Amino acid sequence: MELSAASLPATFRCLNELGIDSRVTKFVLPIGAMVNMDGTALYEATASIFIAQMNGMDLSLGQVITVSVTATLASIGAASIPSAGLVTLVIVLTALGLPVNDISLIIAIDWFLGRLRASVNVIGDAFGCGFVYHLSKDDLEELTSEESATNDEPL
Repeated sequence: MELSAASLPATFRCLNELGIDSRVTKFVLPIGAMVNMDGTALYEATASIFIAQMNGMDLSLGQVITVSVTATLASIGAASIPSAGLVTLVIVLTALGLPVNDISLIIAIDWFLGRLRASVNVIGDAFGCGFVYHLSKDDLEELTSEESATNDEPL
């Protein structure tokens, strides 16, 4: 599957089977599927550095930081559609002053890289759910016990 958003039903099911509260998964996963594009950020940074090296450019520390920041921001704004990373890669390449035409070097394998990006995105979303659940576990249990106490009272 190339889209992390398309894998949401399977991710919901897997996290519920792992014991993550459904209130957490229903809140975190949709947000993560739209905003948390770890795989896309890694892809854009790696592809930019690859294209720079193909053009014989050695990136300075400042340029590597520019790649990291630009790739992160571009990935947050990336649409959750196939090959959206190719479109946002233009932003990163432009920030470095690299030729945008060299994206054609990446297009040939983008179908495969898209699946890897989606896998990294889903793992990041699942980790985020686990982290939020760990932090809010006590509060969720308290809310559950309050709800059951309220439901047990006679009317």
